[in-house]
Amino acid sequence: MTQSKRETERKYDAPSAEDTSWLPELTGVDRIAAVLEQGMDELDAVYYDTDDLRLAGASATLRRRTGGDDEGWHLKLPLSGDSREEVHAPLSETLPDTLRDLVLSRTRGAELTPAVRIRSTRDTRHLVDSAETVLAELVIDRVRAQSLRGTTTVAAWTELEVELAEDTDPALLDVVDKTLHKKGIERADHPSKPVRAMTETGLGGPRIPDTRAETVVDGSAGDEVLGYVDEQVRKLVGLDPAVRRDVPDSVHQMRVTCRRLRSVLRSYRPVLDREVTDPIRDDLKWLGGELGAERDQEVLMGRLGKRIGAAPDELVLGPVAARLRTWNVANTAEARRRTLDALNTPRYLALLDSLARLREQPPLRRKAARKPRKVMAKAIFKEYDRLADRTAHALELTPGTERDKALHEARKSAKKTRYATEPARATLGKPAKRLGKRVKAVQKVLGDHQDSVVARDALRKLALAAQAAGEPGFTWGLLYGKEQAVAADRERELPAAWADASNPGLRKAITD
Repeated sequence: MTQSKRETERKYDAPSAEDTSWLPELTGVDRIAAVLEQGMDELDAVYYDTDDLRLAGASATLRRRTGGDDEGWHLKLPLSGDSREEVHAPLSETLPDTLRDLVLSRTRGAELTPAVRIRSTRDTRHLVDSAETVLAELVIDRVRAQSLRGTTTVAAWTELEVELAEDTDPALLDVVDKTLHKKGIERADHPSKPVRAMTETGLGGPRIPDTRAETVVDGSAGDEVLGYVDEQVRKLVGLDPAVRRDVPDSVHQMRVTCRRLRSVLRSYRPVLDREVTDPIRDDLKWLGGELGAERDQEVLMGRLGKRIGAAPDELVLGPVAARLRTWNVANTAEARRRTLDALNTPRYLALLDSLARLREQPPLRRKAARKPRKVMAKAIFKEYDRLADRTAHALELTPGTERDKALHEARKSAKKTRYATEPARATLGKPAKRLGKRVKAVQKVLGDHQDSVVARDALRKLALAAQAAGEPGFTWGLLYGKEQAVAADRERELPAAWADASNPGLRKAITD
């Protein structure tokens, strides 16, 4: 069983662990009323990584540590700024499968073996307020490191860490940082103990092959597109552990990331060779589809639950809420299984490998070396023109099944157009951002319409199940009618939203 917490800390190079006269007086700094000594601990940690140090290259660490009050297995994953997520598992001789799964998107299935051993003599102090509530923990570590992969070099250094307690305002770190700086104590230039240990014991730093510097022209169309691709791939990899742990909204975010990557690889085919990117797009479509079952169920349950909650009591006939809950439990369990199964397939690992190769050895085409403005504007308007055609076609149809399908196709085109603007915003500026915003408004109208289509299908099935069980079908029919009304409202709103997005001035501003 694992537990997790958010860890926010800063590391500093320290002169000495034996004589701490260099440490400034922190009592009276900001809300710190006292510095309380907590004693010494001997910590012994073995850090695991792949042969080519993929975890270190992704700013993640995995260790087995004895000593101290939190001995066990620790996985640390990067968050924003000075924060990381730490996942803790009880001490065992072998790596727990749960942690192995949580690093799978970073290891891509490569074997994890001991890389370095780090032993620390830790001097711990608590920074407390006037009520003796712990605001932060300050530790001074005397570190001894050795490689576990054949080199004989050992390394030793002293470092200082300041870690915030839960719910402490992060601004305290800045205040402490300023006080330490005045005393000549500077931030460490290494991201973590194991990375420094790997470097100083001769194991080397993260070895991630990168040929981009040799092939990508700075400021070119290829540079802009690959920068966006890099960002989305990092996001996809980073979301994997959150999806496995069922963190709220993580499935939705991962699915959207798949869509963004698929769309950009399609829109910018003049920049990246489709013979390489089309198979990746196929795999991203597959993954998004597997994730979609869980996300769609979540959205649908929220929508139907809200409708039932808003209905007057006298119009809710029969065990409506109970039936909805039973239906949701069954569908959610199946969708969850489908998500986790997908993340443990060879196809998913192959996709991660393909994305890594795409970043490291991008299949650039001739136009990738050109200045980005014309290349990116052309890509955007190719998607935009397809959106215009599909929207016009949908608006010509009479309400019904065929129009619903056409509106759904227009919605997908709106997403592609919007995503095509995102890598171009640095180059095309506010006009591209404005176009993306207005197309998003069209997408929102079409999205609510499509959600209503899906909700009506679910309501019909729930009504049939209720009827078969001898329950009243009145409430299900009432909700069906409300969803019909919602769809009609969205169809009436679409022409105005589309007129705003199809303003000729937007196109002129981007192409000028």
